[in-house]
Amino acid sequence: MNTGAVQVDETLARYSDLLFGTAITVYVIAMFLFLAALAGARSRRLAAKELVGATAGSAGSSASGSSTPVDRTPGKLAQGTRRSFSEKLGAMAYPVVFVGLAAHIASIVTRGIATDRAPWGNMYEFISMTCAACVVAGVVVLRKPSNRPLLSFVLLPVILLMFIAGRWLYTQAAPVVPALKSYWLAIHVSIISISSGVLLVSGVASVLYLVKMQWGAKADDPKRSDSGFTGGVMRLVAHIPGADTLDRLAYKCVVFGFPLFGLGVICGAIWAESAWGRFWGWDPKETVSFIAWVIYAAYLHARATAGWRNTAAAWINVAGFVALLFNLFIINLVVSGLHSYAGL
Repeated sequence: MNTGAVQVDETLARYSDLLFGTAITVYVIAMFLFLAALAGARSRRLAAKELVGATAGSAGSSASGSSTPVDRTPGKLAQGTRRSFSEKLGAMAYPVVFVGLAAHIASIVTRGIATDRAPWGNMYEFISMTCAACVVAGVVVLRKPSNRPLLSFVLLPVILLMFIAGRWLYTQAAPVVPALKSYWLAIHVSIISISSGVLLVSGVASVLYLVKMQWGAKADDPKRSDSGFTGGVMRLVAHIPGADTLDRLAYKCVVFGFPLFGLGVICGAIWAESAWGRFWGWDPKETVSFIAWVIYAAYLHARATAGWRNTAAAWINVAGFVALLFNLFIINLVVSGLHSYAGL
């Protein structure tokens, strides 16, 4: 395909599309493996509690007849519970997600080489880049073995976004429109996509935090006997780690992503002055980006304020998460503005 003086490498473009599809497939496999790890972790916690009770009972009954001390340290108790099949599957998930991430990054790189430009010049490419950043942020923030199963909830929106991008927003590899032929494309869009990916992880963590706060006590009740759909939901909630862990993860992601997002907005304003002769014009994209930035600033303030740092702050963070998604889809695809050319 020839467009002006730019030659698109069709072979590399096809490889990029193939790698994109491979990444989605591997992410789906990893997501189910992580879900299996969640189930296994839950079973192991219950088995450990039963072992503690049994050990305590045996210690009480033999206290008068034996002088042998009972070792009830966590390490010794953990040895008493064998790894379940679901835990063994879960142990495979973390390496598998790296395979998907490698295919995903290779897809982005090959598309960039095929078109001889930064590979985030349209909605399909931007979503791919954002999702890759989201997965990278997820594997870094959730690298602790006990937190790794939470990647299943990070991969779920990533898979959905990538499916939407590949099914309805796909664009053939080609040079960008003239308005995007600027070095600011590589700077501004890359910063926005990376920060958006990190903030998406934070949004997922806050959603899970609110779910855990709402139904966690009921889900962890050993006397609960729900069945059907409700029982399935309660079992899933019971598998989610503690609310404090989720709150910390959400906060750490915003602390990193918020200033990066602000830097991306500033770079966009500089590019706007170069392209359109003004730094800020309250274009729909600019307006919603500013609103999202204000929401995340409010979250950080609430997180440091007594009486707001728990559920109220989480709701503010979820509002920022919604603003990001609204900016990504509605503003780019529905609302007419100067940024509408960026995708379709």
